[in-house]
Amino acid sequence: MFKWRLRFCWVWLLAMAALVARAGGSDSLTVEDLKENGVHFTPDNRVTLLPSGTEKFDDLFRAIEQARKYVYLEYFNLRNDSIGKALFTLLDRKEREGVKVRVIYDDFGNVSNDRPLRKRHLRQLKSRHIDVEVFDPVVFPWLNHAFHRDHRKIVVIDDRLAYTGGMNVADYYIHGRPEFGQWRDMHIRVEGGAVPVYRDIFCRMWERCTGEKIDSTEYLPDSLTRQFPFRGLKPSDCGDSADILLGVANREPRRSPKVIRRSYIDAMDNAQHCIQIVNPYFTLVPSVKKALYRALERGVKVEIMLSTKCDVKVSPDVAAYHAKRLMKRGADIYYYEDGFHHSKVMMVDSSFCTVGSANLNSRSLKYDYEVNAFIIDSCTTRSLQSIFEADKERSTLLTPENWKKRRSFGRRFMGWFYHFLVPLI
Repeated sequence: MFKWRLRFCWVWLLAMAALVARAGGSDSLTVEDLKENGVHFTPDNRVTLLPSGTEKFDDLFRAIEQARKYVYLEYFNLRNDSIGKALFTLLDRKEREGVKVRVIYDDFGNVSNDRPLRKRHLRQLKSRHIDVEVFDPVVFPWLNHAFHRDHRKIVVIDDRLAYTGGMNVADYYIHGRPEFGQWRDMHIRVEGGAVPVYRDIFCRMWERCTGEKIDSTEYLPDSLTRQFPFRGLKPSDCGDSADILLGVANREPRRSPKVIRRSYIDAMDNAQHCIQIVNPYFTLVPSVKKALYRALERGVKVEIMLSTKCDVKVSPDVAAYHAKRLMKRGADIYYYEDGFHHSKVMMVDSSFCTVGSANLNSRSLKYDYEVNAFIIDSCTTRSLQSIFEADKERSTLLTPENWKKRRSFGRRFMGWFYHFLVPLI
């Protein structure tokens, strides 16, 4: 009898522990799910939010100024404007100081922007001994280069700092654009165990572009490099906290094609109280849409911020089509009115968040090379939520009454029609 009671108590304790974990530990459940998806987690990280172009480029340039061993940059596009010229002038100086500089950019991202790097610019850069490689040059027939573009935004410095998020290299992140007003986006600076993960992502892409494997002696920090702290950088919003668990979700078309899509879905499925999303191209693959529907059915509060202005003509119509259906199911949809909100962030339950390059569309989730950070930290998450709440003041809440005023019949029809083409947009 005593053994039976002891066994019963043990089973009861295990059951209660599971219930407690499920009731108050959505982040721990999410971490396990993300690990199964292939997200690479490291402890002991510090994360600093850079929610504007001015903050991102000021911080990045100060860090590059202090680089002693290497600077690796991987971008979807590097616009030939004031910021691009200032960046390459700085990189040229660092190269002459003995710092190894390597740059990768996507050719489609380059030719599709209005100030692309031309062949003469590349010749100038290479004459300065800056190693610049183009990912998948676009040549005839052009259509075979339409998919699997490198949409990442990564900078790694001396194995000590990594910058990542949604911003390319362009001065409109600072000055805005006449047709949109300000151009909002989100970037982060990472310090700690995740930095070598970002460096390995760059090195793998470099090998893919050039066939050259970078020798580890080039990038592994030496004792001299570690002696000099980076100075003048923006302090973290969370003080000196350097124990953040951070997961890097690196999407590669054949190596890890589902990692970011599955990670978004698992994060949504583990949400218990609140999901907040900012995403510029909200055309939603079916599996992510169903995850949002499931969250609403469980009573989770879902808040989504879309941009009134957009640089892709089709996306707002398809996003509006999904927004209406989510609104009817109980989601709060906010239309940001003060410029173009290009950020790609999600916050869940005030306990974890994701910041990265991936949009919630088929291009990012099914085709492109992307990278997102999943940050298991309540302080960073609350900081992002504070920005979200402030942005609500510059947004309009979608209601059944203003729905038709915002979208003409023609625009509503186009949204319905184009949502069938979601796998292609």
